[in-house]
Amino acid sequence: MSELRFTEDHEWVRLEDGGLAVVGISEYAQEQLGEIVFVELPEVGDEVEQGAETAVIESVKAASELFAPVSGTVTRINEALNDEPALVNEDPIGEGWFLQIETDPDESLDGLMTEDEYLRYVEGLG
Repeated sequence: MSELRFTEDHEWVRLEDGGLAVVGISEYAQEQLGEIVFVELPEVGDEVEQGAETAVIESVKAASELFAPVSGTVTRINEALNDEPALVNEDPIGEGWFLQIETDPDESLDGLMTEDEYLRYVEGLG
């Protein structure tokens, strides 16, 4: 499993072989949102741009957006979230992933934070 990288908007991305990027939200983000009750995901085949709104997350507290950490084509969505959006609360880095994006195999995650950098960033928000 590759290293996770994080955005300042609390998304995580994991690049897998062949330029496939798995995307979700961080534990910090799901804790801030509270109980997630609905997720609106993009369609498979949608083109997404890095930094653009890609999905909508609704919780008992608020609605929020998921922004694409990389550009590319949506190749798969986590259908389980349609029936069980609380998977994001239970396992945001695992079973609660949102979508997969086919990106350029040479895509660099250099502009995104490592897990250690992200944890320091979150500490500074408190």
